[in-house]
Amino acid sequence: MSKEAEILLAGHEIKPTPNRILVLELLLRAAAPMTMTEIANELETVDKSNVSRTLALFKEKHLVHSFEAEGEGTLYEVCHACGEVDDDAHVHFRCVKCGNVYCLEDVPVPQVSCPEGYEALGSSLIVSGICPKCK
Repeated sequence: MSKEAEILLAGHEIKPTPNRILVLELLLRAAAPMTMTEIANELETVDKSNVSRTLALFKEKHLVHSFEAEGEGTLYEVCHACGEVDDDAHVHFRCVKCGNVYCLEDVPVPQVSCPEGYEALGSSLIVSGICPKCK
């Protein structure tokens, strides 16, 4: 187990089982957010239901965050924030030519004020366009 995975699991009070370690290490190595299917396909030794349970636990413990990308489904990535609040929220960019989704780490999701009676639990922003590689 990588030192980073060990620290992240311990910091989020998650027992380091072999499958959890594999899922986390894959997400840490990933160049972009991944779908559950991509994760399961990459980790041939871990069945899809176990990947699903692992991602649900990681999300509950604020180790990953997820967002919906049109045409992609739910994407997951490691959340580098600590604690109950996701202060790692950032904009994502989806290239309409190659379909890749990129994290724009330095571009925060704008704050939105909800009308009285509404309680915001999270937000995400996906910008569509053409990435530098496809331009």
